[in-house]
Amino acid sequence: MCGSEGPRWGWGHHAPGPTLLLSVLVSAAPLGLLGEETRQNLLHIRAVGTSSTLHYVWGTTGPPAALLVATSTPHSTLAVNWSLLLSPEPDGGLTVLPTDSIRFSSALVFTRLFEFDSTNTSEVSAKPPGKPYAPYSLAEFSWNNISDFLDPATLSATFRGHPIHDPTGAFANGSLAFRVQAFPSSGRPAQAPRLLHSADTCQLEVALLGARPRGNRSVFGLEVVTLGQGPDCPSMQEQRSIDDEYAPAVFQLNQLLWGSLPSGFVQWRPVAFSQRQRGRDSALPCRTSTLHPTLEYPLPQSAIVRAFFGSQANFCALNLTFGASTGPGYWDENYLSWSMLLGVGTPPVDSLSPLILGIMAVALGAPGLMLLAGGVFLLLGQKQCSEYQPIN
Repeated sequence: MCGSEGPRWGWGHHAPGPTLLLSVLVSAAPLGLLGEETRQNLLHIRAVGTSSTLHYVWGTTGPPAALLVATSTPHSTLAVNWSLLLSPEPDGGLTVLPTDSIRFSSALVFTRLFEFDSTNTSEVSAKPPGKPYAPYSLAEFSWNNISDFLDPATLSATFRGHPIHDPTGAFANGSLAFRVQAFPSSGRPAQAPRLLHSADTCQLEVALLGARPRGNRSVFGLEVVTLGQGPDCPSMQEQRSIDDEYAPAVFQLNQLLWGSLPSGFVQWRPVAFSQRQRGRDSALPCRTSTLHPTLEYPLPQSAIVRAFFGSQANFCALNLTFGASTGPGYWDENYLSWSMLLGVGTPPVDSLSPLILGIMAVALGAPGLMLLAGGVFLLLGQKQCSEYQPIN
């Protein structure tokens, strides 16, 4: 069951392991802004196991947001009350049934797109990375009809938006895209940063394309908001590795963890890209602020988050900035992309790649071969010396 109201569209993918069921709910309710009608999108991804279900719910009613819900039954369903969800008080408009089967739930909200003028900033690690322009509120974006951007072949869907009010025409030929992808099995995408995924995880790629920057060397950033764990914020971790085969020159993996298992996680590499090919020469540093409570300022409301959690939720935020005043940047091709992985349970752990294992084998094997050759040489030398007769 995908919803109690509204049209639906979707596909299923059957493979060993969890069964992926993707459904799309679309409402054509008008926002009444600038006299244009905007569809309110809801994307539901369901990974069904033998005794559990993971629900990923993505929506653009308000700022783009994602719900992550894990249940202890393979029969849990998503129910949507569209009239409540699109009302000023959406509490209770979105539920997962049966409610007593829910073992974990949280959310991510993408609230603001930042832009900084880094022209006169010489420090690569400066915070902020330049003079800030007025941020773009993603709650005031108009989003495409997601039914036109579904790709069953790649199990992906794309939300593409632009500001409703754009007096300077910065987004006249540009957009901000959120591409959500599920996976039929474990593996890595073909393009960097090639995050390791399993069949029950979901990847988000955020891409800024063609928007005209307000400065000659603009650096962009993204505000990401999540639910707090009671009075505290989720924890942040950094994992380091000697292996950079999957993301050249990147030896770090960042993680956001919501609590003890089974809980949710977010993973990303601290790198973005300024070209679609995503090679080493287009890699941008991605810097992450500390996760902090958001009590000091109001947040734009996500309808799906409030519909599921109510109005009493506590939120924490972190800021991501992509690039620096030197090196490659958005100004190369007016393009920027960054990826993250979302899931529940034990996060995927990178093992050493075959290339690195081969290098280690050669590096560690060479001294052993030298010792072996030296030992054989000494034995042969001793044998040869023993064949001589003593000289009287």
